[in-house]
Amino acid sequence: MTTALRLDRRMVLRAVAGLTLGGPLLVPLARPPRAQTLDRVSFQTDWRAQAEHGGYYQAIAAGLYRKAGIECDLRQGGPSLNIGQLLLTGRVDMIMSNSFEAFTYVREGAPFFTIASIFQKDPQVLIGHPGSGLDGFDKLKGRTLLIGNGGRVTYWPFLRKKYGLRDEQLRPYTFNMAPFLADKNAVQQGFLSSEPYSIAQALGRPPEVLLIADAGFSAYQTTIAISRKMAADKKELVQRFVDATLEGWAQYLKGGPAISAANALIKQANPDQTDDRIAYAIRVLNERGIVLSGDALKDGIGAMSSGRWAAFYDSMVDVDVLPKGLDVARAYTLEFVNKGIGKPT
Repeated sequence: MTTALRLDRRMVLRAVAGLTLGGPLLVPLARPPRAQTLDRVSFQTDWRAQAEHGGYYQAIAAGLYRKAGIECDLRQGGPSLNIGQLLLTGRVDMIMSNSFEAFTYVREGAPFFTIASIFQKDPQVLIGHPGSGLDGFDKLKGRTLLIGNGGRVTYWPFLRKKYGLRDEQLRPYTFNMAPFLADKNAVQQGFLSSEPYSIAQALGRPPEVLLIADAGFSAYQTTIAISRKMAADKKELVQRFVDATLEGWAQYLKGGPAISAANALIKQANPDQTDDRIAYAIRVLNERGIVLSGDALKDGIGAMSSGRWAAFYDSMVDVDVLPKGLDVARAYTLEFVNKGIGKPT
C-alpha cells in the first residue's frame, strides 16, 4: 500500500485547468440486469484485493451497491500503478487515499478532496522479533530500523522527534523479510493485517508489533478521494455510494458466512489471499479498532472531524513534513459522513 502520493505537476495543472471525470471504464465485477438502469461509479483501490478492502467487496457481493442504484466498477491496484494520476486525469471517479494525499491536493491547488475515512487508525506498524522486548516505542533506540521511503517522509519524522530516535538507525526496506529475519535486533515496517502474519508463519510464533497510531500519529488512512466537481454535480449519487460502502464495511467486519461471497471475490481477484490470511486480517482490524474507534464509535464508519484534521496537520507542520499556511478545510468535507452507519449499538 502507498503512504503518500507523488503528484506529477503537469497532471495537477491539467486537472486544475478543468479536466472532468468520465474516462474509459474497465469491465465491472457485477453487471446490472437489463431491465434496471444503474449509475456507474468507478473506484480504484491502492493495492491488490485483500481483506483491508473487504467492505467494498461485501457491498458488491451483498448487492448493496445495486440496491442503491449503483454499478460499482471496483478496480484493484498494484505495485506499478499510480492511482493518483488516474484520478487527476479523470480515468476513475474515486480512489483509495490518505491524509497526506489530501494535503498534497491543497498544496498544489488541485480540485480534489477527501469525503470519508474508512480507517480511523493508520494500520502501519513496526515489527520486532518474538521476545525482543519491543513493548513500547521507547525501546526503538539503538535498534536497526528497516523503513522505506514513504515512511521516512511521513511517520518517521514524528517518531524521531517524539522518542529521540536518529536517522543513523535507518536502513532501506525493500519489501523483503530476509534482512529482518537475519537480524534479531532489527525492526521492520509493515501493515498490521499483513506483514505480522507472514513473519509469524516464517518464525513459528507471532512477532512483537507496535501500531504507529498508538504513538499519537493521527493520519486518516484508506480514505475516499474524489473531485470537487463530482461531489457537487452528483451529490446524491456520491451519497448513495458512500452509504452503501459504509454498510458493506459494517457487514464485513462481523465476519462469518455472510461475507463468504465477498471473500470469494477477493481470492478470485488475488489468489495470494487465503482463508487464513483473510481471517487474520479481519481479526486484527477489529481487535485494534482500525475501522471502529474514535469518532466512528459515535458517528459511524467513515467518520471524520475538523478537529482531528487540524490537529494532524499541526503535528506534521511541527516536524516539517507539511508546509505552514495550508487551508486545512480544503482537504476534506464532512457532508457525506458522520451519519451513524455501522456504529456499535
